[in-house]
Amino acid sequence: MATAEEALIKKSADIYRSILHDGTDNTTQWRHGAPPTFDSVNQLFEEGRTKEWPKGSLEEVVQNAIKSWDMEISHKIRLQDFKTINPDKFKLIVNGRKGLSGEEILELGSYNALLKSSLPKEFQCYKADEETFESSHDAFLSALPRSHGKC
Repeated sequence: MATAEEALIKKSADIYRSILHDGTDNTTQWRHGAPPTFDSVNQLFEEGRTKEWPKGSLEEVVQNAIKSWDMEISHKIRLQDFKTINPDKFKLIVNGRKGLSGEEILELGSYNALLKSSLPKEFQCYKADEETFESSHDAFLSALPRSHGKC
């Protein structure tokens, strides 16, 4: 018979982010004190998806890797707790800009890292340089409230 903790993990197991509960030890430091839940986000994804990739296909692996990386960059506070990247070698390069290390992304926030622009300020709709990790997440959570659920 499963313990209450095992039943909770099984119930909240995330089919897109298996690393969320896969061998998670108690040393992982979470931004909000505990692992996030993506139940409502996953439901919206299922309701709106137009293609379901075959199990084990490259497309499914990439889809789940991106969802897992996004979860880690938004919810973990130490790079050493990441399972989706090699912290010593990882660089995020967007549109030919200078690569950012994992530590730089953790400091800036994923939205700021992805939307950073070299355009003159007067042409920037979103000014990543003026946002913090927290303010950028607040802006996107309020702009897209259904897409984030409890995460």
